[in-house]
Amino acid sequence: MIYEKKEGVPRFICTEYEPKKTKFCVLIPIINEGDRIHKELKSAQTHGIDKVADIIICDGGSKDGCTEEKTLRSLSVNTLLVKNDVGKQGAQLRMGIWWALERGYDGIITIDGNNKDSIEDVPKFIAKLDEGYDFVQGSRFVKGGQAINTPPFRYISVRLIHAPVISLTAHHWFTDTTNAYRAYSKKYLTDSRVVPLRDCFVTYELLAYLSVRATQLGMKVCEIPVRREYPKHEKTPTKIRFFKGNYDLMKILFLNLIGKYK
Repeated sequence: MIYEKKEGVPRFICTEYEPKKTKFCVLIPIINEGDRIHKELKSAQTHGIDKVADIIICDGGSKDGCTEEKTLRSLSVNTLLVKNDVGKQGAQLRMGIWWALERGYDGIITIDGNNKDSIEDVPKFIAKLDEGYDFVQGSRFVKGGQAINTPPFRYISVRLIHAPVISLTAHHWFTDTTNAYRAYSKKYLTDSRVVPLRDCFVTYELLAYLSVRATQLGMKVCEIPVRREYPKHEKTPTKIRFFKGNYDLMKILFLNLIGKYK
């Protein structure tokens, strides 16, 4: 089914392999992730994640065959959403959030599709949502978390720059603020003071904004331990170009700090 562009939501194509089965869903934004997303989905299947949360792929327009229907069906993917419009990760997440809310989920978990994160920890996020938390941040840096083979520059950037600035903006200490492995309640996403479905969220703005808005509004938040493992002898899987990407991230951090996205 084709959903035409509307305010805050890009044009996209939706292919439902199965109906809604659970209270929560896992949104996985990808583009050309190759075998990495297949390994991640296989791990999810092995740990029974598809039994506790519907798995939704939010594709940015992959051309490498990683979203082939037979493969996704065999890996227990519930639905494939394919963005057919402008924008990057922020647009993919807006597409997924809108569709998930329309479908009636009580909460949303997001995770990258490059097989770096412990997808087997999804039930921990669900437990916190069931306890009434509105924003649950996965962290490799809290007790019980695991940071494996983290590139030194990324470690320093997160610990000394990104986390302190996000924490200052949020008025709450967070330790792993670049980590997209997190959960949001329906209450948080539909609050009239939040409004995540806006066209200004194109790249990483939405992740930064949603990291801080919950505590600014006095909502219930927490961090839980997760594992993030970078490949030891391979190129780091990322869509961020070193110079331009890091400049854009710093710009987003500053605009978020001064309240640009409120």
